[in-house]
Amino acid sequence: MVERPTYPCDLSDARWALIAPRLNAWRQARTQAGVGGRAATHNLREIFNAILYVNRTGIARRYLPHDLPPWQTVYGYFTAWTNDGIFVQLNYQLTGLTRTKAGRAVHPSACIIDSQSVKTSTNAPLPTQGIDAGKKIVGRKRGIITDTLGLLLAVVVTAASASDNTIGINRLDQAKAIHPALAKTWVDAGFKNKVIEHGAALGIDVEVVTRDPQIKGFSVVKRRWVVERTLGWIMQHRRLARDYEALPDNSASMIRIAMIDNLTKRITDETTPTWRDT
Repeated sequence: MVERPTYPCDLSDARWALIAPRLNAWRQARTQAGVGGRAATHNLREIFNAILYVNRTGIARRYLPHDLPPWQTVYGYFTAWTNDGIFVQLNYQLTGLTRTKAGRAVHPSACIIDSQSVKTSTNAPLPTQGIDAGKKIVGRKRGIITDTLGLLLAVVVTAASASDNTIGINRLDQAKAIHPALAKTWVDAGFKNKVIEHGAALGIDVEVVTRDPQIKGFSVVKRRWVVERTLGWIMQHRRLARDYEALPDNSASMIRIAMIDNLTKRITDETTPTWRDT
């Protein structure tokens, strides 16, 4: 790897050691299958560093610094890893390691569901957008499921006009397939009987948690505060302040990358330097 000044979002040796086996296995499998034509020459660590740079800073890929791999190459790998489920696999693996470090079972038995509507950029095709009538936002809706530690278990990105019921059912199916031990989930009042009935069919008890009507202004809501905190974590990555991706699947990958960044730091006990550290 060519020596260059490091960026705050670059992977340390310890964090790269958590990610490298999965990416190296992916490249080896493609090489043996004859996919991609000529032999790969780009360093996978630098490719991942470039993806983290875009995710953390929010810049357009075309504006990647010249000491990182070409933006076309970075986008090509990002698309391939999205299509091949590499970000899903990494998130699953790192979530298990983080839960183990926290003294929890590898597979969670309880989760929390929530959604977030965000505006889109001009990159997003009109058919993938919609209007969230409640929040008066034109864009897309991110539906996530977290465990009780706030770690991402499943994510789906749809048009903002999609109902919480539709998103909730999709997320329950996705989370149950990946984490079969799930037996309990907490949701807000936007999720109706369809989600509760679908959860029962999957063996998941769905409990609706509502705010105390006697309390005015902001209040911490039981269990739901955990998933709200997770949404706050991912919003620290500027690429997620708005949905800039042309495809909803790419948007979901950007959310998973933000959590992979978070999880690797939790496992290695690292933090990202900020202006406060000076």
